[in-house]
Amino acid sequence: MAKLQSTEIVGVANRPATICSNTMCIWFDTTNLKPMASYCGYTPGVWSTGGGLISARWILAGAGTQNAGLAAGGAAPTIASCTEEYNGTSWSAGGALATARYGLAGAGTQNVGLVAGGITSPRVACTEEYNGTSWSAGGAMILARHTLAAAGTQNEGLAFGGGDPVSCTEEYNGTSWSTGGALANARYRLAGAGTQNAGLAMGGSAGAAFSCTEEYDGTSWSAGGQLIVQRQRLAGAGTQNSGLAAGGAPFGGSTVLQCTEEYNGTSWSAGGSLITGRQSLAAAGTRTEGFVMGGYINAISANTEEYTILLSIVDTCL
Repeated sequence: MAKLQSTEIVGVANRPATICSNTMCIWFDTTNLKPMASYCGYTPGVWSTGGGLISARWILAGAGTQNAGLAAGGAAPTIASCTEEYNGTSWSAGGALATARYGLAGAGTQNVGLVAGGITSPRVACTEEYNGTSWSAGGAMILARHTLAAAGTQNEGLAFGGGDPVSCTEEYNGTSWSTGGALANARYRLAGAGTQNAGLAMGGSAGAAFSCTEEYDGTSWSAGGQLIVQRQRLAGAGTQNSGLAAGGAPFGGSTVLQCTEEYNGTSWSAGGSLITGRQSLAAAGTRTEGFVMGGYINAISANTEEYTILLSIVDTCL
């Protein structure tokens, strides 16, 4: 029998302990100390309905996790300053943004959040930091812009792209922004995920919808795998090696998309379709436990959906 390489014991929700090597894992009965079954990879994820936002809105910012989420700003249809916090079941009111705006980008967590950019009447460069209760002013961005993407944390943030469109990237240290490496493709209405040193940019538009993905290493961007469906006004979550892209719209027209795609660091594969297709939504969480909120269908939406990936058993017994 071939020896498993780079094995590790991991815990899986509602499952016994496992030994994993790449995509091959074995479940173990930890009571009787014997193998039970194996699996390879994942089934596509499934979306389920979550609790609706208190205030329906679109072109908003999202951050946090599926059980500790954050939604900030947006248009409802007037420009919103409201923040809402998600506990995995329902939304509750949080502290209001100091500057009401839409087209902003969010990063971080529910208790250590970050939003940057956006538009009121002119586009803004302001940054705000959230402590779980209220927002306070952070350092202004070098370039004011809207419909940008963000990733990372409050103390290690990343902002890139945005109107008109631009290719510039900025890095945040918790106090001020500095210039990072430029995107290969200038764009706005894109989505972001990952960290400051391992960022992911996906989709967007610049006269046409993009399918291109770019990966950031803390210094420069390089080409990643192409999205299966080119789109703009989409939402992203997860990490550079385990990303999620959901919803959006093609360039022009009023069509909204239900499709979800999952990224493995090299290529995109089809995930489970959103229950309700929409554009200009926000997302947060991980590839296996993501969530989306708000957006526009035929009207501004308060809808929240949660994404779950379950393990797929391919052998019933060893």
